[in-house]
Amino acid sequence: MTVDRHAAGTSAPAGRTPRRGPGFLTAPFAGRTWREQAYLTLVLLLAPFAFTYAVLGVGLTAGVGVTVVGLFVSGAVVLGGRGWGGAYRGLARELLDTDVPAPAPYVRPRGFWRTLGSLLGDAAGWRALLFLLVTFPLALLSFVVSVTVLATALGSITYGLWFRFLPEQEGADGALHRGAQFGPSYFVDTPPRIALLALAGVVLLFCWPWLVRMFTLLFQVLTEGLLSPTRASLRVAELERSRTGTVDDADARLRRIERDLHDGTQARLVAVAMQLGEAREHLAEGGDVGEAAELLDTAHTSTKEALTELRELARGIHPPALDSGLTVALETLAARSPLPVVVDVDPAVESDGRLAPAVESIAYFTVAELVTNAAKHARAGSVHVRVEGPAQERGAGVRIQVRDDGRGGARVVPPDGTGLRSGLAGIVERVRSVDGTFDLSSPAGGPTVVTVHLPTTTAPGSA
Repeated sequence: MTVDRHAAGTSAPAGRTPRRGPGFLTAPFAGRTWREQAYLTLVLLLAPFAFTYAVLGVGLTAGVGVTVVGLFVSGAVVLGGRGWGGAYRGLARELLDTDVPAPAPYVRPRGFWRTLGSLLGDAAGWRALLFLLVTFPLALLSFVVSVTVLATALGSITYGLWFRFLPEQEGADGALHRGAQFGPSYFVDTPPRIALLALAGVVLLFCWPWLVRMFTLLFQVLTEGLLSPTRASLRVAELERSRTGTVDDADARLRRIERDLHDGTQARLVAVAMQLGEAREHLAEGGDVGEAAELLDTAHTSTKEALTELRELARGIHPPALDSGLTVALETLAARSPLPVVVDVDPAVESDGRLAPAVESIAYFTVAELVTNAAKHARAGSVHVRVEGPAQERGAGVRIQVRDDGRGGARVVPPDGTGLRSGLAGIVERVRSVDGTFDLSSPAGGPTVVTVHLPTTTAPGSA
């Protein structure tokens, strides 16, 4: 078993830490505001080309769909929408501090018609094309409104410096005025009116960042909604990853068992056979009976040791205690533990019959691994195991909580590249392989609490 106690807590997922927004008085001068305005500007520059590409994709699909070659062209255009989506996600990441994960990469299936169907039915590509269509009017509106408000605010604030260069105009009173005109006879050419216009400009300037923020929030919502992977695709990717890890784990364990059988048990049985053969030759030739008895005694001892090794290997594959149910298996595990272990199993766990074999096995090995870690690495004095059946607030499933009073500081260590996932990483892989969840709380100084939720049944193909 590997030691997974190196730092407190579990490792956090990678991503940017959300930045705190500027205050009202500093918003017009904050770098975030100007980055958001730059985003709106770049989106406007991309919008005509993106809109044209989206219209081209829809038009090709509808217009040239009568030919197989045309369908492949349309499929390529749909697949190209992923590239546009990546560009917009990059803009959002760099300028809006919004890190949107990319959809699962396109994988070309085998077969002519399957390839064609996967191209035309690529959901990520179509959602990206929809994003290009929807954001075109939004890009125009957001840029025009934000730039107009900013220009008006700056122009109003600086109006007193440049209004004298405006041409003279004749007002309704017959007098000549030099300045901005509002209505037939209202000219901003007196100090009070100039001050009032400057005040209005200041108000507009401080309102401008929030107007920009509103438009960028709309873009963020559309980016996260249309350019990120769907919940179903994320779940599929997670299941594929966990299944792959489980298969690798099983393959590594099989290789280890094969190696143990070949290098240990098989070698011991070969030695037993040689000792028995040698004893038989002694007896057949009328040799020393005592020497033959010594050989038989050595062979008998080696046979018992080989049986012990076989039992240990079998226990690693399927604990015999599970034949009587999870409750009995956990109580047996607690009785054999080198430190006090309290097992509290809710009767509802097995009230409706036995759990799925995979769930029972994962639950047993999870508790066994955590108890072993607590005894060997956490310097714990006791362990408490609580297994609860389905509850209304949790839905269908089994909840396993293992708590020790050790020194804490446990975390999940990624696999070391050997292919065998042991320790907490192995538990995580096992739990995820049946759509379960794993939660670790282990502050420095303890206690360590591991909570695992497992379904009562497993989907076909679950390990």
